[in-house]
Amino acid sequence: MKGSRVSRSVLAVGGLRSFPPSVVVAVKALACELPRRLGLPVSRFSMSELKREAERQGLVASTGESTLWRWLTEDAIRPWQFRSWIFPRARDFAEKASRILDLYQRSWNGRPLKSDDYVISSDEKTSIQARDRVHPTTPPRRGASARVEHEYRRRGALAYLAAWDVHRGVVFGRCEKTTGIAPFARLVDQVMDQPPYRSASRVFWIVDNGSSHRGDKAAARLQQQWPNAILVNTPCHASWLNQVEIYFSVLQRKVLTPNDSADLSQLEELILAFERHYMAIAKPFQWKFTRRDLSQLLENLEATQHRLAA
Repeated sequence: MKGSRVSRSVLAVGGLRSFPPSVVVAVKALACELPRRLGLPVSRFSMSELKREAERQGLVASTGESTLWRWLTEDAIRPWQFRSWIFPRARDFAEKASRILDLYQRSWNGRPLKSDDYVISSDEKTSIQARDRVHPTTPPRRGASARVEHEYRRRGALAYLAAWDVHRGVVFGRCEKTTGIAPFARLVDQVMDQPPYRSASRVFWIVDNGSSHRGDKAAARLQQQWPNAILVNTPCHASWLNQVEIYFSVLQRKVLTPNDSADLSQLEELILAFERHYMAIAKPFQWKFTRRDLSQLLENLEATQHRLAA
């Protein structure tokens, strides 16, 4: 709303000032702008910055930050917050993402999966540190939360590799010193060398584009190792499509935050103990994102890109 001036008229209602709807709308529109596009030397609005800019532009003669807060809260607008993200840039993003979404819906190349087809979502959680706190963690008590010492001794790091059966809700994991082709192959063997995967018609392995399982060479290596296994790579910058990341987020919240382990052996036991604990209660994730949602998302992103480039 550059160059425009909204009426500053203020009505008195019950002893409180009431601003016309046009003023409220104008301030909300201002809050949805990037400050630098307005020539302001800040990266995001705080309430005080928004108040000053609204007054400078003449949208309001004066108002309180609590009033602005109330207006923005009505539409859940929080210009002082931000989220990091990666814009999909791969040309084959829609094609690769659609294949994965089809597998989640038990479909492949336009045909339903057979009863003995399985879908595995797999990835590695790297560089998990064993942090030995210099003072023991204290439990919560009345009127006080648990306390975790800020300083710690680093006792090494390990990688946790996991495979999540999308439709059965089963997880298989192992800890390794590092990631790579050989550790990933050991995870594959761990899964494929047991029923029902050993005798399955097909086992689809959904993985990202990490060096240990990327591209045609990795696909050929997997099929040479296990002829009924099919490697399916996610598009670049699309870890959110890989369901095992949901399990990793649970592990992070439940076990690794805070990270408190005396050494690597204790850290490994904690991770694998949680895996066993989780298996007792695990169910398939209720995945609701479909091809239709993907198409709408990509359309919205394209529209946003055009708007920001204008």
